[in-house]
Amino acid sequence: MKNKQLEIAIEASLKAGKVIMDVYNSKIEVEYKDDKSPLTEADTRANDIINTFLVPTNIPIISEENKQTEYSTRKRWNQCWIVDPVDGTKEFIKRNGEFTVNIALVTNGKPELGVIYVPVTKTIYVANVAENEAFKAQLDSHEVSIEAVYRAAVKLQPKALNSNPVQIVGSRSHMSPETLDFVDAIKNEGKEVEVVSKGSSLKFCIVAEGNADVYPRFAPTMEWDTAAGQAICNAVGIHVISKETNQELLYNKENLLNPWFLVSK
Repeated sequence: MKNKQLEIAIEASLKAGKVIMDVYNSKIEVEYKDDKSPLTEADTRANDIINTFLVPTNIPIISEENKQTEYSTRKRWNQCWIVDPVDGTKEFIKRNGEFTVNIALVTNGKPELGVIYVPVTKTIYVANVAENEAFKAQLDSHEVSIEAVYRAAVKLQPKALNSNPVQIVGSRSHMSPETLDFVDAIKNEGKEVEVVSKGSSLKFCIVAEGNADVYPRFAPTMEWDTAAGQAICNAVGIHVISKETNQELLYNKENLLNPWFLVSK
């Protein structure tokens, strides 16, 4: 599992988590971007810290909080980082703890490495797709060593197929009519359904660690919302399938908006 780029991403996520919690534990000031999405000091400060770790790798970065590079340049990249410094800003503002730091390394459009850090609980999810390895570690502090992260690692194990009830991941913030139709279709097969609600990229994590069967996302997401989560899922044999192409989601696309997708074995 040990990999230099992965360790850089782990360290960046932990340092970002520390500054995020500094803001979380003070008065949260909220601004709104042009698309009306919320932005806090935590997003900006975490992004700055992550950039200090990733820029020296000389691998280009796509981050929600960076100015986006034109596709005419991006299309020549065979590798890039994809970052969301605070995924789940709405959850951050609500102070429900369900927000994450997402860092992924993508090669030729496919997630290769992924780190998702949950600052409130100090839980980190780490994946190396090529090695089919993903783990979760419960940490004592945001300032632990890489070695301490590896020592605390517990391998992720998805659920077996054909469970009943079927646990479906739903969003706290948005359950689209199409998602409700998906739930009804499973019920019509005679199966019981349990909806598991989570915010941010934790929705990918709970499928990868066996606490849910499927995550249908029939609503908009951006590449930085999903790249790290897809790496974690792909590393343990969970697929993230585009409803447009019926193939795995791809990254560094001309349009950074994802198609709808389904996360399952």
